[in-house]
Amino acid sequence: MTISEMREFAGFAAHEQEFIERSLDIAMGRGDAFKSWSRCADDQRAIRGQYIAYRELRQMRDAIPADSGFEGIDRFIGTLARISAQDLAQEQLDGFSAYRFLYERLLGAAARPFLPAAFCAAAALPQIRPERRKQLLQSLSESAATAPGWSKREPGFYPEKVEAAA
Repeated sequence: MTISEMREFAGFAAHEQEFIERSLDIAMGRGDAFKSWSRCADDQRAIRGQYIAYRELRQMRDAIPADSGFEGIDRFIGTLARISAQDLAQEQLDGFSAYRFLYERLLGAAARPFLPAAFCAAAALPQIRPERRKQLLQSLSESAATAPGWSKREPGFYPEKVEAAA
């Protein structure tokens, strides 16, 4: 399965791959994201925003609601939609596939059933440019939106930036 995850990641655009790697570096505390990823003041603002938003991920992992009930769903989906919107507003994830790939790793397999709803909520917010909103919402396939079940298997591949050899 790890090979299929690697293939999926390889199929994303270069800017999506870079954003996923940066986001995982920030969320997992892998080095100094400012040194590794910051090229300009806009990058620094975006990284700072991710550091702040991603602090909530640990509590979110512990608060993933059950698939069958509505207890705690408002807090979970609301927070997930807000963090997702911040990421989508950076315009580095072009569709649901890259978003799902990232958020499965940020939150774990138990969050999979909630990702289509959070993605739709975030992508539909007015903070996302209208053309971008359309592109994002059209990227969610009917099968992903109406999936009867999701795998409980945790992701095995967590991509990270590798410096080019001299």
